[in-house]
Amino acid sequence: MRGALAEVSGNETVEIVDDLTVDDPGPGEVSVAIRSAGICHSDLSGMNGTILQRFPFVPGHEGAGEVTGVGPDVVGVAEGDHVIVAWSPPCGRCHACLRGQPNLCIDIFFAMQGNPRFHRGGTAIYGFAGSGTWVESLVLPVQAVVPIPDDVPYEVAALIGCGVTTGVGAAVNTAKVAVGSSVVVIGCGGVGISAIQGARLCGAAEIVAIDTVPGKLDDARRFGATHGVHPDDVMAAIVDITGGEGFDYAFECIGTAATFRSAWDATRRGGTTVIVGAGRGDALLSLNGFELFFSEKALLGSYYGGADVRTEFHRLIRLWRSGRLDLEGMISGRLTLDDVNDGLAAMQRGEVIRQVVTI
Repeated sequence: MRGALAEVSGNETVEIVDDLTVDDPGPGEVSVAIRSAGICHSDLSGMNGTILQRFPFVPGHEGAGEVTGVGPDVVGVAEGDHVIVAWSPPCGRCHACLRGQPNLCIDIFFAMQGNPRFHRGGTAIYGFAGSGTWVESLVLPVQAVVPIPDDVPYEVAALIGCGVTTGVGAAVNTAKVAVGSSVVVIGCGGVGISAIQGARLCGAAEIVAIDTVPGKLDDARRFGATHGVHPDDVMAAIVDITGGEGFDYAFECIGTAATFRSAWDATRRGGTTVIVGAGRGDALLSLNGFELFFSEKALLGSYYGGADVRTEFHRLIRLWRSGRLDLEGMISGRLTLDDVNDGLAAMQRGEVIRQVVTI
């Protein structure tokens, strides 16, 4: 079958090959024919070494498709079901799941990452984040697929699989943005735009988008930002909008040490800074003891939007159906598998929100 292949770390392009094979589904597993997949910056991060990933691998972790086969002992999912890929699925049994934090479950995720299900000749091929959606078909544990109604477009469903859930969830689940509050979002890619939409859903009064690309600031306003600001003008915005106090909530959606610090500095005393971007292990945020004590700020990480994918995907679908969540508008490009490298180049240049690949 056809798919995209990343062979060595540091190369930010993929090879499109037509000789991949995939295992048959075993006990508790399903086969999924991928129909649409998103291009996320995390895929680039896996390719360039920002996120640790075994090579060679099939990139992609946002995806939606149709179940084409089920292994023994599978319940709740049948052939023909339309599903969203959940790249970090809850097992339902571990301490994280039982204490109400299923997004932090790693039991299935680590097993997925360490088990190469693709092959090319005699070479084992891994899937990015244990999935690998830039391919015609893949095999996943049944917990890693969430059935959805058949009338949800695959393109919309694919975005829910990561970027939308991560960004909206950061505002709604992790920060629990208060009605009438002030919010700043650093980085207006797919996750940042979703965080803006999440803050709007929560009833934030001011939502300030920060990005270096003017076109992306225009996009941010279209999705609910009240202001669009270049990073050089952040301090002026803090003075104009908050009287110099800082924002109630700051969301960092890029993943660099500099933007971690910028988000912290833009947060008012007693406010909340949320780190959403996936940064390198050596991207350090330096805080001194006095500022931690004196500022009384909360510093939170947000992993997969703090979401229980088993219910969150359906909540987001309902919000989309009601017109309160714009998902079609987030699709800034529709590509074929042969165009994936063009999409990656546009992502590197920071020109797009989210591009969707039809497999």
